[in-house]
Amino acid sequence: MLMTKERRPAIRTLRGWAISVLQEAGAIRECDEHGWIQDRADPHARERAFVMARQDPPPGVSAQAATTALAEVLEGIGDSCPECPPEPG
Repeated sequence: MLMTKERRPAIRTLRGWAISVLQEAGAIRECDEHGWIQDRADPHARERAFVMARQDPPPGVSAQAATTALAEVLEGIGDSCPECPPEPG
């Protein structure tokens, strides 16, 4: 049986590519109600994303630049949606 590798959709920016990889790895998610990106704080998912970035960076981008883009996205997001009310604790 012929197997093909599914290609990621074309992304216009390196940041957009990094967000796509982080979502694919399960390291981030979107708030269902407001759409804000949230860090899932899952170290295994983060590591999967970094492995994916090193092994398959976008065309014309080095593995180091790809992993730097992932780190920059992760540094710029939190683990909660700024528009959602805080959960009772």
